[in-house]
Amino acid sequence: MKRKILSIVLALTVVIGIVFAGCGSKTDDKATTGGSGTSSGTAEYAIILKPLSNDFWANMKAGIEKEAKDLGVTVDIFAAQSEDDTEGQLKILENCISKGYKAIGVAPISPTNLINGIVEANKKGIYVMNIDEKIDMDTLKNAGGSVIAFATTDNEKVGEKGANYIMEQLKDGGEVAIIEGKAGNASGEYRKTGATNAFNSNSAFKLVASQPADWDRQKALDTAASMIQKYPNLKAIYCCNDTMALGALQAVKNANKLGQIMVVGTDGAAEAIDSVKAGELSATVAQDSAGIGAVSLKTMVETVKAGKAIDVNATPETIPVDSYIVTKDS
Repeated sequence: MKRKILSIVLALTVVIGIVFAGCGSKTDDKATTGGSGTSSGTAEYAIILKPLSNDFWANMKAGIEKEAKDLGVTVDIFAAQSEDDTEGQLKILENCISKGYKAIGVAPISPTNLINGIVEANKKGIYVMNIDEKIDMDTLKNAGGSVIAFATTDNEKVGEKGANYIMEQLKDGGEVAIIEGKAGNASGEYRKTGATNAFNSNSAFKLVASQPADWDRQKALDTAASMIQKYPNLKAIYCCNDTMALGALQAVKNANKLGQIMVVGTDGAAEAIDSVKAGELSATVAQDSAGIGAVSLKTMVETVKAGKAIDVNATPETIPVDSYIVTKDS
């Protein structure tokens, strides 16, 4: 009899262990998606960003959280592990779709990496908001998906502002260069285009080089070092984000040309602003990432309340958020 009771107890222990292991696997699965942040279990909204290690996205997260508080809603915020984590970011979106959110905001790593997930979300009646990095709308439409709106900075204007600031400071003109982001990345391409067009419109300036550094500090340092060596009369470098600008600045320092070669960045990251205050980085074109996040969540909430139909043929509204130059004087 004792053996029979012992067998029953052991069997129950195994079953209980399996149940708890199954419950725990949900947490483990979420932890391996590449996401940062946690699901509240009661939120109606979710937003998926790029890495929060970048001040731009950390500030956007703060803006979203403030807007959520103002609107009286709960939002779950997730983030990819890196700027290259396209598959991990898609996995986060797929997990969010299964949680029953009414609307999901996405800041895609590339114009196409989240398209399959967006289509699946739409099929389940979930609205999707496009944030900062524009999705390839033609590909999305052909796949049967849509987004409710696109909130972003006018990135072509950002590049134009950076180039114009350089030209305003260099009254005598000269040779200039651009360090681009990752090839094919829409926001980086727009910034490059804006800066290129601005430089080319002024005959006093010669754009001698425009090369990608993949948003990476070390790659930007190496790229800038090569430019400085190849073009000894180089007067300024415009960089399509602040991470690369700080790398380019280090290359300028290494070449003992601080004060001789201007470096202008983009984003208004804390470290970049500190560098501007110290008189090293010449300027940064700051984006209002908190504002982009706030207006994105507000649009999601308004769309859910209105109960608008998800329409593949609808043209999503573009919601522009302005940028501004940060200099030592300003």
